[in-house]
Order: sequence, then structure tokens, then C-alpha cells
Amino acid sequence: MSGPNRQDWSPSAYSKFRSLRMRPALDLLQSVPSVGGGMIVDLGCGNGVVGKALKERFGGHSLLGIDASPAMLDAASKLACYDTVLEADVSEWETPEPLGLIFSNAALHWLPKHDVLLPKLVHMLGQGGTLAVQLPHQNNAPSHRVWRSLMDELFPDRYDPSEAPSVLKPAQYHALLSGIGQLSLWETEYYQVLESEPGSHPVRRFTEATYARPFLQALEDDEKADIIERYEAVMEKAYPRDENGRVLFPFRRLFFTLTV
Repeated sequence: MSGPNRQDWSPSAYSKFRSLRMRPALDLLQSVPSVGGGMIVDLGCGNGVVGKALKERFGGHSLLGIDASPAMLDAASKLACYDTVLEADVSEWETPEPLGLIFSNAALHWLPKHDVLLPKLVHMLGQGGTLAVQLPHQNNAPSHRVWRSLMDELFPDRYDPSEAPSVLKPAQYHALLSGIGQLSLWETEYYQVLESEPGSHPVRRFTEATYARPFLQALEDDEKADIIERYEAVMEKAYPRDENGRVLFPFRRLFFTLTV
């Protein structure tokens, strides 16, 4: 039995479902209504999954990728999409330079205090600039809720709940942002086909590299095996496989754009 291993993010594990994770990013990109004259920031850029698309659409602007993960930034820098990449805590980063676009795809749900963070980001925008955000809004679905309930049941003192991803209610984002600029707020539920996974349930494989990451890293190897076994037993009922072992996996995401 080895101790918990708190590792950096794994670009390869995250990229396993690249096409499924990319679609919401492209949907958000196509919904950006306006860009100011300043720099484009990919906030929480990860391994640069959307860097090429940002560069193609806004090629006249300088593109900065920001992330707290050295491994993810290393992968992003190799794509040669960004003019600069910066390792930084997104919740603390700021710049006096007026920005044209702050684009954040599936990143801000890892950070607390959105009531403080989002107004701060908006105030970095120049005239006509836009804050564009996509957040997984799946926490109440079995795929996510079961991880939390099993941790609460089996290992209640082994993780910090503040490290788990969280989002506000849509009405809270509306109340927070609607008076600052032109706000557009919507949700989309994607029906994702997850292919058969030998020896594991596809939903476990999809969630373990992202949402379940802080839970699993808090556990010893034998404890991790125990919670995975219990989780998969529930997933077999919540998301049954078809005759080919595939799963139709509904995944809800929350989007908003705010232009000043």
C-alpha cells in the first residue's frame, strides 16, 4: 500500500476525450459577440485544446495562455498557438493592460469565490471586450454526485470540499453580472457516446481525470480501488451500456458571455 500521490494534471489523460471536451469550447468561441482591441487571454488554457481555434479566429491579436499546471502549459507551448504562456494562479492573476477577450473553457469551476473573481476579470476588459466562460454544470448528476457521496460515506476527513469543482446557480450568475455589461447566459446538455472500456465503466474513465481527481488523489491505492469498485457498480445502473459496451452520457454545461 503506497501513500497518496498528488500529481500534476496529466495532459494525456485529459486528451483522451479530446473531441468531446472540444465541442463546448468551440460552441463558446462561436458565441463571442465582440472583441476589444487588446490581447486575447485563454484563462486556464490547460494543454491548449482551444489555442489553435482562438488563433485562427483572432489572429490579429496577441494570444496569452495562462494555467497553474506546468505539465499542461508544457503541452500547450508545444502547439505554437500562443504568443506567450504563463504559469499563474488564475484567481490571483491580473494585468493593467485592457484586454480584448478573456476566454475560459472548463476552468473557473476549480476556483472559489466567483462573486469576487468574475467582477475582477470583467474590470480587466477594454471597451468592447468580452468575458466568455464555459463551466461543467454536472455536479448534481449521478456521474459526479456519486463520487462526492462515496467520499462523504467512506473517507469524510480525507479531502477538502473546497478543492472539488463547484459552480453557482444560473440565477446567481445573472444577478452578479447582468448589471455590469451585456450578458448572455445559457445551458446545453450534450449527449456524449462513450466507447466501451475494457475492465472499467466508460463514465468512470471520463470523470476520473477531471472531476474525481481531487478525491482520488487523497486516497491510498487500496482505498482508491475500493471507491472505484463501488462507483462503477452505481454507474452500471445509472448509465447502462448498450450491446457494444458503449454508454450514452448526458453532460450539462453552463455558458455565459459578458461584453462591456
